[in-house]
Amino acid sequence: MHRELSFIDRALISIDHGMRTVFGAPTTSERPDPAAHLPEADLTDRERRAAARLMRVNHAGEVAAQALYQGQSLTARLPEVRDKMERAALEENDHLAWCERRGKELGGHTSLLNPLWYAGSLAIGALAGRIGDKWSLGFIVETEHQVVRHLDDHLGRLPPSDVRSRAILSQMKNDEAHHATTALEAGAAPLPEPVKRLMTLTSRVMTSTAYWI
Repeated sequence: MHRELSFIDRALISIDHGMRTVFGAPTTSERPDPAAHLPEADLTDRERRAAARLMRVNHAGEVAAQALYQGQSLTARLPEVRDKMERAALEENDHLAWCERRGKELGGHTSLLNPLWYAGSLAIGALAGRIGDKWSLGFIVETEHQVVRHLDDHLGRLPPSDVRSRAILSQMKNDEAHHATTALEAGAAPLPEPVKRLMTLTSRVMTSTAYWI
């Protein structure tokens, strides 16, 4: 028999999810790693450091994405919208695992500021969900569109021979575009331009910081 979860239940689940995302091993959909069967490139030390930093940025972005989805799911009004948030969050966990694994292969580490990225994004997501489901979905659409552009930039900056990192980012790009399409089909409202610009500025602060820390 299915029991309807209360807000307190969902809040406790969200806290557990956050602890797993930042400090542990979050639940994934168990899709295969796109880089699993690809050869390791013969990278120079400089190329390896640059690729590791890009993967750290992408991992930090996925930490923030998890928090956004959790915050929005926590305050979403319609169960079907909440279900879409939770499904998207599970797929984002795949990205989280892939980026962390690849970053470590390259000799890098995850961002030391991940708790900050998670806390800030959780608050933003909860606020977006509180404003209304159609605006929360619109927030997802704009976020995913910005992430796709960001991934395109990283694909252009990766060493050409780094096919393992490239395969991961390409799959992530496909998934993010799908999440945007799903949110649009669910009734997303377009966000005002000032909000989009603020989101772009916030993203730039996070990505430029995570590249180094």
